[in-house]
Amino acid sequence: MAKANSRSVAALHRAPSRHYTLLASLLASVIALSACGPKSAANDVDIEQPQVDKAQTLRIAAAANLSDVLPDIIKGYQAQKAAEKKGAVPTVDVTYASSGKLYAQIMAGAPYDMFLSANQAFPAKLVTTIPAADKADNPAAPTVPFTYARGQLALYSVTQPLDALNTHSKALTLNALLQSSPSSTWTIANPKLAPYGASAQAYLQDQQQYEPLHAQKRLIQAENIGQAFQYTHTGSVDYGFVAQSQITALNVPSEQFYTLPPATYPPILQDGIVLTPSQAAIDFSEYLQSASGQDYFARSGYLSVR
Repeated sequence: MAKANSRSVAALHRAPSRHYTLLASLLASVIALSACGPKSAANDVDIEQPQVDKAQTLRIAAAANLSDVLPDIIKGYQAQKAAEKKGAVPTVDVTYASSGKLYAQIMAGAPYDMFLSANQAFPAKLVTTIPAADKADNPAAPTVPFTYARGQLALYSVTQPLDALNTHSKALTLNALLQSSPSSTWTIANPKLAPYGASAQAYLQDQQQYEPLHAQKRLIQAENIGQAFQYTHTGSVDYGFVAQSQITALNVPSEQFYTLPPATYPPILQDGIVLTPSQAAIDFSEYLQSASGQDYFARSGYLSVR
């Protein structure tokens, strides 16, 4: 091939009149040789690339109190989907925070497929406050809220024994405790953002202890129920109103906690809502409400919603 090209170039000098004809022939040869070589990355458009199914990643915004039970529920759900053998098993990404903070993120456009709140108010607000334009672009979002759990409120302490509360006069004993510890510090989750904090505040107000504790600066406000538990668990405060599920997850000794009677504070009914037309989100919402999903909640210190 190289000799043939050399003879062609020499012929150009001997016969200028044939210049354009031979030049075109040479260019055609170069193009043909280039076509035989490997393709550049820019030309690989016809090579089939594996496609990632984004619908198989389920993005959940979850209330902080669910951090102990939700991982196990997700494993159970994924195991069930694997056993069904009806397609890829969805991966699940979870963001834990206070319900109010997550609500604000969703309203700001955070790309969650599902919101699992610690109350019923925030999912209900999403139904009425998501802009109409968003609903038009995505008719399946948001769906009707569903109740998936009922939380329990507990009093927790690692510095003060609470076994005396496990008597027949629990309410009177707890009220006496609130009044008889003039230097003790307490914590609740932010009532404006965390439903567990709102129920704890209502309980303290009913016992006429919220204002005194607040005025004396003995009531420390945590951002969410997870932080309230951390303050109490580390001994940074004497007493903390936490979720019973947190107590159950750590198998806390009975002398360190007291489960408040459900009738003494507003019910902590927890609602979820599917925010996108993700099939994984729809399937997971059904699993949460199924007998299998509810068993996880029951074993983790939640009350039945049935």
